[in-house]
Amino acid sequence: MGVAAGPIRVVVAKPGLDGHDRGAKVIARALRDAGMEVIYTGLHQTPEQIVGTAIQEDADAIGLSILSGAHNTLFAAVIDLLKERDAADILVFGGGIIPEADIRPLKDKGVAEIFTPGATTQSIVDWVRENVRQPAGA
Repeated sequence: MGVAAGPIRVVVAKPGLDGHDRGAKVIARALRDAGMEVIYTGLHQTPEQIVGTAIQEDADAIGLSILSGAHNTLFAAVIDLLKERDAADILVFGGGIIPEADIRPLKDKGVAEIFTPGATTQSIVDWVRENVRQPAGA
């Protein structure tokens, strides 16, 4: 694989049973407005569906929005599936109602970044620009 050209591609997903997707849609729109290609998967996606979409769409990153309290399980499942499917180069980030105490363990498992309520859309766009698709050897 050479250096990917074109816009950064991000899959934005709402895993699990959580039915509230306004935040995910706001982030999807902000990333799109910043010139990225966004694939929004909609509500109630399984980790398998999310990883399948990311691989099929040749995504650079997956953004998960989790408000249900199942973040530890869902993030771990997505990261494990990416590793199993030889796609661990797809960066996983997310946000939602995630207790401070859970953030470090999630990062230790491989979640690149966690945004808590109050994070601005601009800070998320900036983070994606700075951290997704680093040049080889960076």
